Amino acid sequence: MRGRDPGEPHRTATSLELLFDLCFVIAVAEASRGLSAAVAGGHAGSGALRFALVFFTIWWAWMNLTWFASAYDPDDVPYRLTVLAQITGSLVLAAGVAQAFQDGDLRIITLGYAVLRTTLAALWLRAARSDPARRRTALRFAAGVTLCQLGWIGLLFLPAQTRLPAILVMIACELAVPVWAQSAGTTPWHPRHIAERYESFVLIVLGESVAAAAGAVRDALGRHRDPGALYLLAAGGLLMVFAMWWLYFARPAHTILATTHRAARRRFVWAYGHLPVFAAAAAEGAGLAAYAVLTQRHGGAVPLAARAAVTVPVAVFLFTVWAVHVRPHRRGGVERFAFPAVAVAVPAAAFAPAPALVAGLLCAALVVVVTRADRAACTGRPVEVRAEEGRRAGGA
Repeated sequence: MRGRDPGEPHRTATSLELLFDLCFVIAVAEASRGLSAAVAGGHAGSGALRFALVFFTIWWAWMNLTWFASAYDPDDVPYRLTVLAQITGSLVLAAGVAQAFQDGDLRIITLGYAVLRTTLAALWLRAARSDPARRRTALRFAAGVTLCQLGWIGLLFLPAQTRLPAILVMIACELAVPVWAQSAGTTPWHPRHIAERYESFVLIVLGESVAAAAGAVRDALGRHRDPGALYLLAAGGLLMVFAMWWLYFARPAHTILATTHRAARRRFVWAYGHLPVFAAAAAEGAGLAAYAVLTQRHGGAVPLAARAAVTVPVAVFLFTVWAVHVRPHRRGGVERFAFPAVAVAVPAAAFAPAPALVAGLLCAALVVVVTRADRAACTGRPVEVRAEEGRRAGGA
């Protein structure tokens, strides 16, 4: 298991990685469903907290294998079997999400997470044996992953009232492992491959938002009550999801990963900063689904918490995409202010009669502003400069 060439041409996601993503969709869907039920049941605060903790587990397991596979992926039989074991762990984790939301039972989630982390530690030990130049880094990863997993298991034996602080400590430890490990040397990850993998996960969570909202609207329409509100919800939800896709993919991540974000600090900010991006996109579907259910229960008198569940995730998505994904490109002009301004304005749409539609229109307006600014900037540069930028982006 030698490290791969970080400048390898035509590096793309493998079919095994796509299967890995597909199975993680199930865990994301379960987390989104749990949040939606909590909001619809009047427990938005506790539901959001449990969603954040569960989603961190899902995202962290996905991200760790993603970065490992970008640096080490021999695609031989032992590697394939290990990744298939990781997929099994993700399915076990997904099976425990409902219990975690309903009564805080973390046993099944911990079992699935243990399978994921044990197999990851085994991969790092194999890399340590096969790649002497990065042995210290690989051994640190293996040790950190193993110790953290022991901590998660020990957490099950703590009294219920002490679990939340212990979970926060464990999350901090998990986040510290890659920083500590790569201080001994960077793994040979591939910028374009990592960018594609993150883009794939964005599509996963956006797709889950569409599926959750569509299912809720379909079920609500079957009850034949206030269909007009549901049509407005569906229109606004589609506008938001389309705008979220447009705005994220307007900036190629691999160009900054191959240049300014090679440095560890910026790389970790970008990698970790995507957690609220992914979580907000998944939570958006949950908010739309809960709003559809409550519309049929209460008509126009939907509680403010449910309205905020539609608008706040979009605001979080816009602000974090701007902060970690758009702003590093250092393009001046109107987008410097447009993203934060819309992110601040969107939550106020919760007070509107049709919060999803108002938030969707605000997001669509941001798309128009950013697209016009990009075109103006592009036409203002000489053809030779634009061609050189295109060659550099392609070569990165």
